[in-house]
Amino acid sequence: MKGLFCRINGSELKFVTQETTLPEVLGGHDVRIHVKACGLSPLDLKFLEDMGLQGDAIPLGREVTGIVQRVGPKVTFFQPDDEVVGILPLDSVCSGLSDVIDINEQYLVEKPSKLSCTSVAAALEDGLRAYTALHTHARMAAGQTLLVLDGASSFGLMCIQLASYHGVKVLTTSRSQEQHSFLEQLRPSVGVQEPLVARVIPVHKNPSKLLPAVLEETGGLGVDIVVDQGVCEKKSNQKRRRRRRRRKRRRRFSRTSTTSSLDPPDSRLMFLKSASVSFLNSQVWLASSSQQGRYLHILRDIVEKMSSGVLRPQPEEAVPLQDAAAAMENVQLQHKKKAVVEM
Repeated sequence: MKGLFCRINGSELKFVTQETTLPEVLGGHDVRIHVKACGLSPLDLKFLEDMGLQGDAIPLGREVTGIVQRVGPKVTFFQPDDEVVGILPLDSVCSGLSDVIDINEQYLVEKPSKLSCTSVAAALEDGLRAYTALHTHARMAAGQTLLVLDGASSFGLMCIQLASYHGVKVLTTSRSQEQHSFLEQLRPSVGVQEPLVARVIPVHKNPSKLLPAVLEETGGLGVDIVVDQGVCEKKSNQKRRRRRRRRKRRRRFSRTSTTSSLDPPDSRLMFLKSASVSFLNSQVWLASSSQQGRYLHILRDIVEKMSSGVLRPQPEEAVPLQDAAAAMENVQLQHKKKAVVEM
């Protein structure tokens, strides 16, 4: 059986296929599944190094969907022929791009029958990140206002849909005219067919229009929550940032960048306004078992909302298994945010 792995040679990354074997006897809580689709996301090599998990060969492909073949003697949640979906743990030795893998039942949830394997494999991690940003960090509530930067991305789209479902007013930015039109035309697939986004701000034309547009839309108060996907701000915008932060109390910023820092004056202003900055690391759910029950609840809610149409993933064209290495190279080296492989 073959799987896709990443080998590190100095500063060079190589994506190679190599043989793997599975034990004949399953562990007590292990489930053996036949993989139907696998999502590919960029590797965070620094994070793996910090966690002590960067080995000679790093298995690739962690978001998987498949069909249960066998179960261990202590498995209680699943039985053969069940359709399941899950994210392989950080210390997994299996590549999700293998025909058959073993995974502990605590990392899997049942896949609704009408939900396609490729769509859930392409969007599961983005859904988890959106839940982490909006529920865990921001504690969003109906009536609040949210600004999602780069709303047309797969993660941004999940944030928009999840927030709108919970009665949050959503503002977002677009980076091209095509993205702008796409975001303005977003409508829910269930319920009242009103736009999901209250206002799309075209920062690709003039980034300086972001602040005036936000203040105009919020009556000069600013938004309650900002989800920042690593967007870099220029130094020339610092005065505008400070003026903006004076206008609103208890704002929450959720950032994906690991190198973010605050100038002392900005830090002081955020303290005075009781605002907070959180760093979004969705992998933390898999780094510890202390929140396992809550994590599984989130996964179940994500796939149920996908199945009912509340969360509609951004379509990803599936690539065949023989093109998986090239697809991973596009994801990692050319900064393509996502790919999905159909087995």
